[in-house]
Amino acid sequence: MPRYCSSCGTAIGTPAPVACRVCGTMHWSNAKPAAAALIVRDGKLLLTKRAIEPWLGLWCAPSGFCEGDEHPIAAAEREAFEETGLRVRVTGYLGVWIAEYAAATAAGDDAVRVAVAYYHAVPAGTESASRDPGEVADVGWFDPDELPRALAPPENGSRVYAAWRAAYEGGDTTGALRDG
Repeated sequence: MPRYCSSCGTAIGTPAPVACRVCGTMHWSNAKPAAAALIVRDGKLLLTKRAIEPWLGLWCAPSGFCEGDEHPIAAAEREAFEETGLRVRVTGYLGVWIAEYAAATAAGDDAVRVAVAYYHAVPAGTESASRDPGEVADVGWFDPDELPRALAPPENGSRVYAAWRAAYEGGDTTGALRDG
């Protein structure tokens, strides 16, 4: 976020957390909510290869930012369709991982962090050929033993997919979604 006070417009010039020296408003570097769908069909996990920064060329679960007051489950299902052309149904919850999405800039912008809620999902319809080429360079189905090495987010992708694999192999991919 730019280094100006959101209340009075004064230049802050210091990374968050920081209080504006003029009006005292506190500024925080909060993670933005996002969601991802870990879609499994016939024992294979669906991943997308990113066509944009950050993480250009890395593989990840279909994912994206929550829109306004959109629930993360709805965001995971929407992003799966937008990025892969596949309608999905969330079946369970894996967890939340926080990662740096964009680094701090020389212009004084804070690093952008994301809090991604990962959900287990299954196909809920037929696949169309309408994926977003502006965001997705490729789509692939991967056996748990053959996941790509270049995973996003680089900060903790390997931990996310290790947790997914443990849940998948343990049969723990469905459950009550009490907040859904």
